[in-house]
Amino acid sequence: MEILVLLILMIIGAFIATETRDLLSSVISVGAVGFLLCLAFLYLKAPDIAITQMVVEVLALIILIRATLHRDLTFVKGMRAKLGLGFSLFAVVVVTVLSIPFFQDLPKFGHPLLSEGRSVANFYLQEGLRKTGAANITTSVLLDFRMYDTLGEATILFTSILGALAILRRPSHKKVKEKDKEEALK
Repeated sequence: MEILVLLILMIIGAFIATETRDLLSSVISVGAVGFLLCLAFLYLKAPDIAITQMVVEVLALIILIRATLHRDLTFVKGMRAKLGLGFSLFAVVVVTVLSIPFFQDLPKFGHPLLSEGRSVANFYLQEGLRKTGAANITTSVLLDFRMYDTLGEATILFTSILGALAILRRPSHKKVKEKDKEEALK
């Protein structure tokens, strides 16, 4: 029931973000959706993904707010807006139709893929050394069993930090001096 409430709130936030005319309100709504997604990950017992989502959401919000504070806003109107809406709806329908077979292959919520009496943790503990050769079970889980997940999380964090540094950096002294010289020449 709780996950349903979170999903409904995320849908409302996404709707507000797309329909509001104020760009800053839209950015804040997108941030709210991201934080609700973080809560959904925590509810689904995925704290590592929730932490990654939280870091990315905070950095993205900082970047987006900084980028939108002093911008002139232009709105798309007329036929171009209708074309954009039509393309968006078409993309949503295509992704939904293509994802149906994948969702049908997933196990029912709350029913694990492993047989009764076996958990993922027990599998990692029993088979970790034999399958990976790593004496440290944490290392074997992070770098062998969940390698792509760990790589994806590290890539997301690294890219977010680079983006924040690129947008939040101060202009170099050389550029400031060049502007002063240009203004003095005028």
